[in-house]
Amino acid sequence: MLLFAIRNLASRPTRSVLALLGLTVAIMGMVGLFSVAVGLNRTVSRTFDRLPGLVAMQPGAPIPLFSRVPATWADEIKAVPGVKIVRTEVWTRAHMVNGKVTFNPPRFIFGTDIPSTNQLEKAIYRDDIKRGRFLNDSDIGTNHCVISESIADDTGKGVGDTLRVDATTLEIVGVYSTGSILLDVAIIYDQSSVRSNYQIEKDLVSSVYIEPDGTCEPKVLTKRIQEVFRGRSLGSWRGSQPGALDPSALGNLGSLTQYVGNIGQLLSGGKSSASTTASPDAAADASTAMKTDAAVGNATTGQPKADAAAAEDGLEVRSAVDWGNRIQEFSADLDVFLYLMNGIGVAIALLSILNTMLMSVSERMTEFGVLKANGWSSLDLFKLIGWESALLGLWGGVLGCFLGWCGTHVVNWYIPQKLNLYASPGLLLFSLLFSMSLGLIGGAYPAWWATRMTPMDAIRRC
Repeated sequence: MLLFAIRNLASRPTRSVLALLGLTVAIMGMVGLFSVAVGLNRTVSRTFDRLPGLVAMQPGAPIPLFSRVPATWADEIKAVPGVKIVRTEVWTRAHMVNGKVTFNPPRFIFGTDIPSTNQLEKAIYRDDIKRGRFLNDSDIGTNHCVISESIADDTGKGVGDTLRVDATTLEIVGVYSTGSILLDVAIIYDQSSVRSNYQIEKDLVSSVYIEPDGTCEPKVLTKRIQEVFRGRSLGSWRGSQPGALDPSALGNLGSLTQYVGNIGQLLSGGKSSASTTASPDAAADASTAMKTDAAVGNATTGQPKADAAAAEDGLEVRSAVDWGNRIQEFSADLDVFLYLMNGIGVAIALLSILNTMLMSVSERMTEFGVLKANGWSSLDLFKLIGWESALLGLWGGVLGCFLGWCGTHVVNWYIPQKLNLYASPGLLLFSLLFSMSLGLIGGAYPAWWATRMTPMDAIRRC
């Protein structure tokens, strides 16, 4: 039966090849599209599994880049039972690197507190040095930096070279590589130097990294920290952090043009008419507003003031699981889009197989009539046509999976800094089985149609 089916397909090579190509393209597209989502999930897992600590930042900020909290809060966090080490972090965006505008992939400036970084048991970047060294106490107050391997490759720079970042010349002392496109985007140097170069107020930090001492679960420690800052409000400071739009000001914009202008300024990293960047005066006013707002309360009890903001969390604490869940939510939305896009290719492939099998059955009706007259049953005919469509599905699946797998490697090699596609064995197996199922479905109706004909009716069709 199998050899008979192969001979039937080979007897009409053009039609069989066209059906095969249609299915191959559909399966190749499936592998390529879903490798985006699988690659994203894999990258997220590999990235955040390496973050044993917690990150405290401004509530509602998507990433530390858009967060600002008082630097003094780090001391309060350190006093919480279960906290081993805290490290303040300052993040901002690098607009130009060596005279080249950084847009895709983006580049970020990471101002780290060097002494506390070197006290951490595990530290991303510090533990991933490939060439040179990480920062030490001798680099405090200097423009010595550590860059990612991808930045080094882009700029052609290495250890001992200088790198022009915005208006600052940095000296490279180390090159790191974490293997994650989400992390290999940072230029790291001393926090005090970052503040000076980017005019960031010393009373403000982007986030606080917290290394637990292991005496309690991360969820328990998170609740302890949040309880300390519950009810504290950042007040009017919310619209003052660099690169952020003041939500309250957006409602007062007089025109759509003005709103779009603010968005454009945000994306370009410039100043928005609805908010101001953290210049020394603005940042000082922001810091004062925060301290006043956090400290004002009942004169006798010292508790924060009881207003609507008291119900808020003054500080948001996220673990690696929290970061992963947020990106998984985005990935879930991406999967819906991928299903819709892939459905178009699948529908085309199904119609291609259906057309091929219908034409093949129609042309061979006399042959089927003769076979039935010589003792073939309807089940035998159904099996024959089913084998033919299943073979098309199998070959199309094998070719589609192979070409899709090769395509992911080509893309990863060509643009490793922008995408990290991954055609997992599970995805390839699913695509192959799906292709075979598609072939069987495409041949089911033609097979059913052929089995309904009597031998005489089939012979008369010639």
